[in-house]
Amino acid sequence: MSQADRDRLVTLRKARKKLITRAQVAEELGISLRHAKRLVKAFGRSGDKAVIHGLRGRPSAQRIEEKIEREAVKILSAPVYAGFGPTLAAEYLNEKHGIEASKETVRQWMMRAKLWRGKKAQVQQVHEWRPRRSRLGELVQWDTSDHDWLEGRGERLYLIAMIDDATSRLFARFVRHDSTEENMRLLWGYLEKFGRPLSFYTDKASHFQTTEKRKRDEPGEQKDPVEMPPTQIGRALRELGITWIAAHSPQAKGRVERNFQTAQDRLVKGMRVAGVKTIEQANEYLLNDYLVWWERELTVEAGNPDDAHRPLEKNHNLAASLSHVEMRQVRPDYTLKWGGKLYQIERQGVTAGLRKANVRVEQRLDGSVAVRHGERYLPVEECAVAEKALAIGPAKSAKKPRAPKRGSDWNKDFDLHKGPKVWQAAQQSGCRKGETL
Repeated sequence: MSQADRDRLVTLRKARKKLITRAQVAEELGISLRHAKRLVKAFGRSGDKAVIHGLRGRPSAQRIEEKIEREAVKILSAPVYAGFGPTLAAEYLNEKHGIEASKETVRQWMMRAKLWRGKKAQVQQVHEWRPRRSRLGELVQWDTSDHDWLEGRGERLYLIAMIDDATSRLFARFVRHDSTEENMRLLWGYLEKFGRPLSFYTDKASHFQTTEKRKRDEPGEQKDPVEMPPTQIGRALRELGITWIAAHSPQAKGRVERNFQTAQDRLVKGMRVAGVKTIEQANEYLLNDYLVWWERELTVEAGNPDDAHRPLEKNHNLAASLSHVEMRQVRPDYTLKWGGKLYQIERQGVTAGLRKANVRVEQRLDGSVAVRHGERYLPVEECAVAEKALAIGPAKSAKKPRAPKRGSDWNKDFDLHKGPKVWQAAQQSGCRKGETL
């Protein structure tokens, strides 16, 4: 008998002795007058047992059989379900094994089997979330998650995701590399399916922002920021009329970050159960299972029913905008260099003023190259690189090694005693008498 039951007994004894009325019993116990009369009558008939519910200690009529509990625990003990929480486990028991039970019932099963440990509630700091945007397509958060999605069963993958701020609608796919090209491919798919949103909200990764290079000993506070050229994605968004907004912290784009937290739990475990091992299987599961569940369970209605997405117009060329673009100068022979290759502008594309003009070169996602001058695309053809012929000439004779230098031998046979006298040498020289030598 609990303390509440004992307190009820005290009140009922007072009513039995007619110290208080039935209305006062109802007010003191917080029950209806009719129920108070019933309790007083039952107390007079069965004594203290009146305060104990008749079903206490008896199994519930809705109780699930023990053999079903044992079967569920056996299923959840398998390695494939390791780490599953009660909510996810209840869904898989219902969908995969036909065992229907509430998440609280599954929680009790798992705690009794020591498959789950209850967590104590902790007081956390209250954080006021930023309100959602009012319309679909006003703001779309865009980010990539690097995680062991296949848990070692296959190659390492990256998950690129775009989530609408107003409705939490999710668009994502797995890729092998978190590169500009793969991000452009996902952007292409989003634009074709939904249209152009007003803005994208991303971090300051190198795909979206060009970082100013500074010396290590050069403090940034003492130098004015320099406006850097846009990245390839930044340029593409400008051409498509989409605003890019940079987040200054991961918490600022919390909606897409929380999406990754959910995916790293539920999506990873779902692919484990499905036996996913390749990127093709991963994208198939993501599209047909996970995103369907997300759309059904986690998306919400926007505050304003208007769709802020804008359609793609005729002047929007996705193949041109979503490509690697650089400027090149046309040579006097109407050729240009790109990617280590030489391209020749065909004769029908040559016009006045094209020589030494700057043209736009587009390396597109399908691998093709397009060259645009003004608003006109030029027909180009890759030139075959001629191999430099080696000049074949007569073999040069080997030089003879030089003899080591030695002193001069002009006075080798000179003898001072056998030589002529000075006066004799003077006579032989033709010098006249009296002249000074």
